[in-house]
Amino acid sequence: HGWEVAPMNIYELNLADARHDLQSEENTVFLPAEVEFGERMDALLAEIDRVNPRRLVIDSCSELRLLAQTPLRFRRHLLALKDNLARRHCTILLIENPLKDGDVLLQSLVHGVIEMQQLAPLYGAEKRRLRVLKMREVRFRGGFHDLTMRRGGVVVFPRLIAAEHTREFTAGALSSGLPRLDALLGGGLDRGTSTLFLGPPGSGKSAIAVLFATAAASTGERVAMFSFEEGMHTLRIRSAALGMPLDEHMTSGRITVRSIDPAELAPGEFTHAVRHAVEEGGARVVIIDSLNGYLHAMPDEQFITLQLHELLTYLR
Repeated sequence: HGWEVAPMNIYELNLADARHDLQSEENTVFLPAEVEFGERMDALLAEIDRVNPRRLVIDSCSELRLLAQTPLRFRRHLLALKDNLARRHCTILLIENPLKDGDVLLQSLVHGVIEMQQLAPLYGAEKRRLRVLKMREVRFRGGFHDLTMRRGGVVVFPRLIAAEHTREFTAGALSSGLPRLDALLGGGLDRGTSTLFLGPPGSGKSAIAVLFATAAASTGERVAMFSFEEGMHTLRIRSAALGMPLDEHMTSGRITVRSIDPAELAPGEFTHAVRHAVEEGGARVVIIDSLNGYLHAMPDEQFITLQLHELLTYLR
Protein backbone atom coordinates (compact mmCIF):
# COMPACT_ATOMS: atom_id res chain seq x y z
CA HIS A 1 0.00 0.00 0.00
CA GLY A 2 3.00 2.32 0.15
CA TRP A 3 2.59 2.98 3.88
CA GLU A 4 5.54 3.74 6.14
CA VAL A 5 5.22 1.42 9.15
CA ALA A 6 8.57 2.19 10.79
CA PRO A 7 7.11 4.91 13.10
CA MET A 8 4.55 2.40 14.42
CA ASN A 9 5.21 0.36 17.55
CA ILE A 10 4.25 -3.26 16.86
CA TYR A 11 4.17 -5.56 19.87
CA GLU A 12 3.75 -9.23 19.00
CA LEU A 13 2.00 -10.34 22.14
CA ASN A 14 1.25 -13.85 20.88
CA LEU A 15 4.86 -14.42 19.80
CA ALA A 16 6.24 -13.38 23.18
CA ASP A 17 3.77 -15.61 24.99
CA ALA A 18 4.52 -18.53 22.70
CA ARG A 19 8.23 -18.34 23.55
CA HIS A 20 7.37 -18.13 27.23
CA ASP A 21 5.09 -21.18 26.97
CA LEU A 22 7.85 -23.23 25.30
CA GLN A 23 10.26 -22.48 28.12
CA SER A 24 7.87 -23.02 31.02
CA GLU A 25 6.34 -26.16 32.44
CA GLU A 26 2.70 -26.91 31.87
CA ASN A 27 0.46 -25.37 34.49
CA THR A 28 -1.77 -28.02 36.11
CA VAL A 29 -2.96 -26.09 39.18
CA PHE A 30 -4.58 -22.90 37.94
CA LEU A 31 -6.93 -22.28 35.04
CA PRO A 32 -5.49 -20.38 32.04
CA ALA A 33 -7.96 -17.57 32.69
CA GLU A 34 -6.50 -17.11 36.18
CA VAL A 35 -2.83 -17.00 35.12
CA GLU A 36 -2.19 -16.55 31.40
CA PHE A 37 -4.95 -14.02 30.77
CA GLY A 38 -3.79 -11.79 33.60
CA GLU A 39 -0.17 -12.06 32.46
CA ARG A 40 -1.04 -11.06 28.91
CA MET A 41 -3.11 -8.10 30.03
CA ASP A 42 -0.25 -6.98 32.32
CA ALA A 43 2.18 -7.25 29.40
CA LEU A 44 -0.17 -5.27 27.21
CA LEU A 45 -0.56 -2.50 29.82
CA ALA A 46 3.21 -2.38 30.33
CA GLU A 47 3.73 -1.82 26.60
CA ILE A 48 1.05 0.89 26.60
CA ASP A 49 2.81 2.63 29.50
CA ARG A 50 6.11 2.50 27.59
CA VAL A 51 4.76 3.86 24.28
CA ASN A 52 1.91 6.10 25.52
CA PRO A 53 0.09 5.85 22.15
CA ARG A 54 -2.55 8.15 20.70
CA ARG A 55 -4.04 5.21 18.82
CA LEU A 56 -4.06 1.58 19.87
CA VAL A 57 -4.95 -1.37 17.64
CA ILE A 58 -5.60 -4.82 19.11
CA ASP A 59 -5.58 -7.46 16.37
CA SER A 60 -7.45 -9.41 17.38
CA CYS A 61 -9.58 -9.88 20.49
CA SER A 62 -10.31 -13.54 19.73
CA GLU A 63 -7.40 -15.01 21.71
CA LEU A 64 -8.03 -12.75 24.68
CA ARG A 65 -11.63 -13.86 24.67
CA LEU A 66 -10.61 -17.53 24.61
CA LEU A 67 -8.09 -17.06 27.43
CA ALA A 68 -10.67 -15.26 29.59
CA GLN A 69 -12.97 -18.29 29.21
CA THR A 70 -15.92 -16.43 30.77
CA PRO A 71 -17.73 -13.40 29.29
CA LEU A 72 -17.69 -11.71 32.71
CA ARG A 73 -13.88 -11.84 33.04
CA PHE A 74 -13.45 -10.72 29.41
CA ARG A 75 -15.83 -7.79 29.90
CA ARG A 76 -14.22 -6.64 33.15
CA HIS A 77 -10.71 -6.57 31.69
CA LEU A 78 -11.84 -4.77 28.53
CA LEU A 79 -13.69 -2.17 30.62
CA ALA A 80 -10.56 -1.62 32.69
CA LEU A 81 -8.47 -1.27 29.53
CA LYS A 82 -11.02 1.12 28.04
CA ASP A 83 -11.05 3.35 31.13
CA ASN A 84 -7.25 3.34 31.28
CA LEU A 85 -6.89 4.46 27.67
CA ALA A 86 -9.75 6.97 27.85
CA ARG A 87 -7.84 8.88 30.52
CA ARG A 88 -4.89 9.01 28.10
CA HIS A 89 -7.13 10.39 25.31
CA CYS A 90 -6.21 7.33 23.25
CA THR A 91 -8.37 6.04 20.39
CA ILE A 92 -8.83 2.26 20.51
CA LEU A 93 -9.41 0.11 17.42
CA LEU A 94 -10.48 -3.46 18.15
CA ILE A 95 -10.43 -6.10 15.42
CA GLU A 96 -12.58 -9.15 15.96
CA ASN A 97 -13.77 -12.14 14.01
CA PRO A 98 -17.48 -12.61 14.74
CA LEU A 99 -17.96 -15.38 17.26
CA LYS A 100 -21.16 -16.82 18.63
CA ASP A 101 -22.37 -14.91 21.70
CA GLY A 102 -19.37 -12.59 21.40
CA ASP A 103 -20.48 -9.78 19.16
CA VAL A 104 -23.16 -8.42 21.49
CA LEU A 105 -20.67 -8.24 24.35
CA LEU A 106 -18.14 -6.16 22.45
CA GLN A 107 -20.75 -3.98 20.78
CA SER A 108 -22.10 -2.92 24.15
CA LEU A 109 -18.65 -1.75 25.29
CA VAL A 110 -17.54 0.38 22.36
CA HIS A 111 -18.71 3.67 20.90
CA GLY A 112 -18.78 2.50 17.28
CA VAL A 113 -19.17 -0.78 15.40
CA ILE A 114 -18.28 -1.21 11.72
CA GLU A 115 -19.05 -4.57 10.14
CA MET A 116 -17.05 -5.61 7.06
CA GLN A 117 -18.01 -8.43 4.71
CA GLN A 118 -16.47 -10.25 1.78
CA LEU A 119 -18.86 -11.92 -0.67
CA ALA A 120 -17.95 -14.53 -3.27
CA PRO A 121 -20.23 -14.37 -6.35
CA LEU A 122 -20.72 -17.38 -8.59
CA TYR A 123 -18.48 -15.69 -11.16
CA GLY A 124 -16.00 -12.85 -10.97
CA ALA A 125 -13.90 -11.30 -8.25
CA GLU A 126 -14.94 -11.11 -4.62
CA LYS A 127 -17.08 -8.17 -3.55
CA ARG A 128 -16.51 -6.29 -0.32
CA ARG A 129 -18.89 -4.07 1.63
CA LEU A 130 -19.28 -2.52 5.05
CA ARG A 131 -22.09 -1.42 7.32
CA VAL A 132 -22.06 0.96 10.29
CA LEU A 133 -23.99 -0.84 13.02
CA LYS A 134 -23.43 1.70 15.77
CA MET A 135 -21.83 5.14 16.20
CA ARG A 136 -22.73 7.01 19.35
CA GLU A 137 -23.64 10.70 19.02
CA VAL A 138 -23.17 10.55 15.23
CA ARG A 139 -25.89 10.48 12.59
CA PHE A 140 -24.50 7.93 10.17
CA ARG A 141 -25.78 6.52 6.88
CA GLY A 142 -27.21 3.06 7.43
CA GLY A 143 -27.25 0.10 5.09
CA PHE A 144 -24.44 -1.60 3.20
CA HIS A 145 -21.82 0.40 1.30
CA ASP A 146 -19.63 -1.23 -1.34
CA LEU A 147 -15.87 -0.88 -0.96
CA THR A 148 -12.73 -1.88 -2.78
CA MET A 149 -9.13 -2.41 -1.70
CA ARG A 150 -6.60 -0.39 -3.69
CA ARG A 151 -2.99 0.62 -3.25
CA GLY A 152 -3.06 3.26 -0.56
CA GLY A 153 -6.04 1.98 1.38
CA VAL A 154 -9.76 1.39 1.21
CA VAL A 155 -12.18 3.24 -1.08
CA VAL A 156 -15.77 3.26 0.19
CA PHE A 157 -18.72 4.05 -2.07
CA PRO A 158 -21.52 5.42 0.14
CA ARG A 159 -25.03 4.25 -0.65
CA LEU A 160 -26.76 6.77 -2.89
CA ILE A 161 -29.80 8.61 -1.53
CA ALA A 162 -31.34 10.53 -4.42
CA ALA A 163 -33.46 12.77 -2.17
CA GLU A 164 -30.27 14.44 -0.91
CA HIS A 165 -29.39 15.74 -4.38
CA THR A 166 -32.50 17.62 -5.46
CA ARG A 167 -31.82 20.87 -7.32
CA GLU A 168 -33.46 23.04 -9.94
CA PHE A 169 -32.47 22.89 -13.60
CA THR A 170 -33.47 24.63 -16.81
CA ALA A 171 -36.20 22.78 -18.66
CA GLY A 172 -35.75 22.04 -22.33
CA ALA A 173 -35.19 19.30 -24.85
CA LEU A 174 -32.09 17.40 -25.91
CA SER A 175 -31.87 17.41 -29.68
CA SER A 176 -30.65 14.47 -31.73
CA GLY A 177 -29.38 16.73 -34.50
CA LEU A 178 -31.93 15.21 -36.90
CA PRO A 179 -34.99 17.49 -37.34
CA ARG A 180 -37.33 14.65 -38.33
CA LEU A 181 -36.33 12.49 -35.35
CA ASP A 182 -36.75 15.48 -33.04
CA ALA A 183 -40.20 16.13 -34.53
CA LEU A 184 -41.10 12.50 -33.92
CA LEU A 185 -40.11 12.93 -30.25
CA GLY A 186 -41.98 16.20 -29.81
CA GLY A 187 -38.87 18.36 -30.04
CA GLY A 188 -36.33 15.91 -28.57
CA LEU A 189 -35.78 14.20 -25.24
CA ASP A 190 -36.94 16.23 -22.24
CA ARG A 191 -34.25 17.32 -19.80
CA GLY A 192 -34.29 15.48 -16.49
CA THR A 193 -35.87 12.32 -17.91
CA SER A 194 -34.70 8.77 -18.54
CA THR A 195 -35.23 7.15 -21.94
CA LEU A 196 -34.91 3.43 -22.72
CA PHE A 197 -33.92 2.46 -26.27
CA LEU A 198 -35.45 -0.98 -26.68
CA GLY A 199 -34.81 -3.48 -29.46
CA PRO A 200 -33.01 -6.68 -30.51
CA PRO A 201 -29.26 -6.75 -31.28
CA GLY A 202 -28.41 -4.85 -34.44
CA SER A 203 -31.50 -2.63 -34.35
CA GLY A 204 -29.42 0.53 -33.83
CA LYS A 205 -29.81 1.26 -30.12
CA SER A 206 -26.15 2.17 -29.59
CA ALA A 207 -26.10 4.22 -32.80
CA ILE A 208 -29.07 6.32 -31.68
CA ALA A 209 -27.46 6.83 -28.27
CA VAL A 210 -24.19 7.98 -29.85
CA LEU A 211 -26.20 10.26 -32.16
CA PHE A 212 -27.68 12.08 -29.16
CA ALA A 213 -24.25 12.13 -27.48
CA THR A 214 -22.48 13.76 -30.44
CA ALA A 215 -25.34 16.23 -30.92
CA ALA A 216 -25.06 17.32 -27.28
CA ALA A 217 -21.27 17.55 -27.50
CA SER A 218 -21.59 19.72 -30.63
CA THR A 219 -23.39 22.33 -28.52
CA GLY A 220 -20.61 22.30 -25.90
CA GLU A 221 -22.27 19.94 -23.39
CA ARG A 222 -20.39 17.12 -21.72
CA VAL A 223 -21.48 13.50 -22.13
CA ALA A 224 -20.53 10.41 -20.10
CA MET A 225 -20.96 7.00 -21.70
CA PHE A 226 -20.55 3.68 -19.87
CA SER A 227 -20.17 0.65 -22.13
CA PHE A 228 -20.76 -2.80 -20.68
CA GLU A 229 -20.77 -4.71 -23.95
CA GLU A 230 -19.26 -2.93 -26.95
CA GLY A 231 -15.48 -2.41 -27.05
CA MET A 232 -13.96 1.03 -27.49
CA HIS A 233 -12.40 0.16 -30.88
CA THR A 234 -15.66 -1.19 -32.31
CA LEU A 235 -17.63 1.78 -31.00
CA ARG A 236 -15.29 4.25 -32.68
CA ILE A 237 -15.27 2.41 -36.02
CA ARG A 238 -19.08 2.14 -36.13
CA SER A 239 -19.54 5.79 -35.18
CA ALA A 240 -17.08 6.93 -37.86
CA ALA A 241 -18.79 4.73 -40.46
CA LEU A 242 -22.11 6.45 -39.68
CA GLY A 243 -20.57 9.91 -39.90
CA MET A 244 -20.79 10.66 -36.18
CA PRO A 245 -17.66 12.50 -34.90
CA LEU A 246 -17.25 10.48 -31.69
CA ASP A 247 -13.43 10.48 -31.90
CA GLU A 248 -13.34 14.25 -32.28
CA HIS A 249 -15.45 14.85 -29.17
CA MET A 250 -13.53 12.25 -27.15
CA THR A 251 -10.27 14.02 -28.02
CA SER A 252 -11.69 17.36 -26.93
CA GLY A 253 -12.98 15.84 -23.68
CA ARG A 254 -16.63 16.66 -24.30
CA ILE A 255 -17.45 12.94 -24.47
CA THR A 256 -15.92 10.41 -22.09
CA VAL A 257 -16.37 6.70 -22.75
CA ARG A 258 -15.55 4.18 -20.04
CA SER A 259 -15.49 0.45 -20.76
CA ILE A 260 -16.86 -1.46 -17.76
CA ASP A 261 -15.68 -4.92 -16.75
CA PRO A 262 -18.81 -6.16 -14.95
CA ALA A 263 -17.04 -9.13 -13.34
CA GLU A 264 -14.80 -6.72 -11.39
CA LEU A 265 -17.36 -4.06 -10.49
CA ALA A 266 -19.70 -3.64 -7.54
CA PRO A 267 -23.00 -1.75 -7.99
CA GLY A 268 -21.89 0.94 -5.57
CA GLU A 269 -18.67 1.50 -7.51
CA PHE A 270 -20.61 1.97 -10.75
CA THR A 271 -22.96 4.44 -9.06
CA HIS A 272 -19.93 6.34 -7.77
CA ALA A 273 -18.46 6.46 -11.30
CA VAL A 274 -21.70 7.97 -12.63
CA ARG A 275 -21.82 10.52 -9.81
CA HIS A 276 -18.19 11.47 -10.44
CA ALA A 277 -18.92 12.00 -14.14
CA VAL A 278 -21.86 14.26 -13.29
CA GLU A 279 -20.54 16.19 -10.29
CA GLU A 280 -16.85 16.43 -11.17
CA GLY A 281 -16.93 16.00 -14.94
CA GLY A 282 -20.01 18.17 -15.54
CA ALA A 283 -21.81 15.59 -17.69
CA ARG A 284 -25.36 16.63 -18.67
CA VAL A 285 -26.05 13.44 -20.66
CA VAL A 286 -25.38 9.94 -19.32
CA ILE A 287 -25.56 6.83 -21.49
CA ILE A 288 -25.56 3.28 -20.08
CA ASP A 289 -24.97 0.71 -22.84
CA SER A 290 -26.57 -1.53 -22.08
CA LEU A 291 -28.92 -1.86 -19.15
CA ASN A 292 -29.19 -5.61 -19.72
CA GLY A 293 -25.42 -5.89 -19.61
CA TYR A 294 -25.42 -4.22 -16.20
CA LEU A 295 -28.28 -6.31 -14.81
CA HIS A 296 -27.01 -9.63 -16.15
CA ALA A 297 -23.48 -8.91 -14.98
CA MET A 298 -24.54 -9.03 -11.33
CA PRO A 299 -27.10 -11.83 -11.00
CA ASP A 300 -26.25 -12.46 -7.34
CA GLU A 301 -26.82 -8.88 -6.25
CA GLN A 302 -30.09 -8.30 -4.44
CA PHE A 303 -32.22 -5.21 -4.99
CA ILE A 304 -30.19 -4.22 -8.07
CA THR A 305 -33.34 -2.78 -9.67
CA LEU A 306 -33.91 -0.62 -6.60
CA GLN A 307 -30.34 0.68 -6.85
CA LEU A 308 -30.91 1.56 -10.50
CA HIS A 309 -34.13 3.35 -9.60
CA GLU A 310 -32.23 5.44 -7.03
CA LEU A 311 -29.53 6.22 -9.61
CA LEU A 312 -32.05 7.29 -12.26
CA THR A 313 -33.89 9.43 -9.70
CA TYR A 314 -30.59 11.09 -8.77
CA LEU A 315 -29.85 11.85 -12.43
CA ARG A 316 -33.34 13.24 -12.94
